[in-house]
Amino acid sequence: MTRTGFTDLPLHGGNAPRWLFTRMVSLAEAISEVIIEEMGTEELIRRLSDPFWFQAFSCVLGFDWHSSGTTTVTCGALKVALQDSQQICVAGGKGSTSKGAPGEIARWVEKQGIHTKRGAGLIRASKLAAKVDSAAVQDGHQLYHHCFVFDRIGNWSVVQQGMNGATGYARRYQWFSGQLDSFIDEPHQAITGTRVTSALDMTAKASTDCRRACVDLVSDGVERLQREVVVVEAGQSTIEDWCGGGLRKLHMPRDIDWKTLRRAYEVQPSGYEEMLSIPGIGPSTVRALALMAELVYGSGPSWRDPVKFSFTVGGKDGVPYPVDRRAMDHSTQILKAGIDAARLGEMEKLQAIERLRRFVPPDFSF
Repeated sequence: MTRTGFTDLPLHGGNAPRWLFTRMVSLAEAISEVIIEEMGTEELIRRLSDPFWFQAFSCVLGFDWHSSGTTTVTCGALKVALQDSQQICVAGGKGSTSKGAPGEIARWVEKQGIHTKRGAGLIRASKLAAKVDSAAVQDGHQLYHHCFVFDRIGNWSVVQQGMNGATGYARRYQWFSGQLDSFIDEPHQAITGTRVTSALDMTAKASTDCRRACVDLVSDGVERLQREVVVVEAGQSTIEDWCGGGLRKLHMPRDIDWKTLRRAYEVQPSGYEEMLSIPGIGPSTVRALALMAELVYGSGPSWRDPVKFSFTVGGKDGVPYPVDRRAMDHSTQILKAGIDAARLGEMEKLQAIERLRRFVPPDFSF
């Protein structure tokens, strides 16, 4: 993907009105069914990981204003729309609902008679994606939304979001299994948000040596790690300051979970992904290991913010114009009629919709 930019996703108060949300559900169901009928479940899952398509999708559903709800309400509407589907499942959601994703995955897999090994792989993907964006990428945004979309074959995408409590702005993280080579080496399809000055990004290619050094430190044992911990207080001057240098001061976390590190030593992880998967390895431990790896081995992590994309588009607030309820209902009816006709072997209506699409300028096609 070559298009890049910036976005603001501010926190907007209130909820989507019931009259709008019910229409969002109906329209989301119709659009999803058209895509699945024409191109299959994998294509819908892939598109949900595309920040441009996802943003356009949310606007079509009625979000004509930039806000954090673009992510949460759109995913919520899609979850309700596909709740009875036997081909695709939407698990997780906002707040405490996000933690229920593994259980929802397990129940849907069992209900559909899918092999338990595949189900275990999907649950692992859900947990690891959440762990990466909460611990391996530390950009000042606390995760509060995790949506995991998957199909019977094992294709999946993740749409999750974090909030910066100080600024009130959100950041969206999107993943797609079809273009994923590694969970810990630049795994994202997109990270959308407002750029920050500095962020610890252990998934960057520039952090490769640091990841290896972190695993080596864990494998060497806790006693050495405790000896290597050095706290440099904020504001403390260094000799580099007096020489005109710009040495960055390291702030070592004080709340390192030594019990978890002892458990990690016993596991002897084969790589950074396995180490990150160990229960208890959280942001403080990841940050401490990264700083120690730089201190001991000179293998520093990337401090460059990984954000890639941005939008400033409309929402439910009536800007730049209010939602046209009649047009929204009519669009849903057209799509559903086309789906019903296609299932009866009459492809003319869906083909007519495809012909309309040709009028869309190339820069806006997905």
